[in-house]
Amino acid sequence: DLDECAASPCKDHQYCLNTDGSFSCKACDASCVDCIGEGPEKCKTCASGYVKDDEKCTDVDECNLPEKVCTKENQDCVNTSGSYMCVCSEGFEDKDGTCVQT
Repeated sequence: DLDECAASPCKDHQYCLNTDGSFSCKACDASCVDCIGEGPEKCKTCASGYVKDDEKCTDVDECNLPEKVCTKENQDCVNTSGSYMCVCSEGFEDKDGTCVQT
């Protein structure tokens, strides 16, 4: 078997999987920018919103950072994979970018 992966035939954000007589390109984990294999522990570099922790790219919880990320009045932070969202608190709704009581 020729190792086609030695020539790095895959695109960015992919890793090469050598198979018998061939190869395939697989997508890196969402937590990676570049990788050498499957999963968040195979990242070369972590994607934005992720940090290397115990040799693995893990989500940054922006809602628990010392500096508040959702600064508008009556707004709550919701952590998402690799990011966060600012949503109006319960009993409030978004009216032109302002959280007003419902």
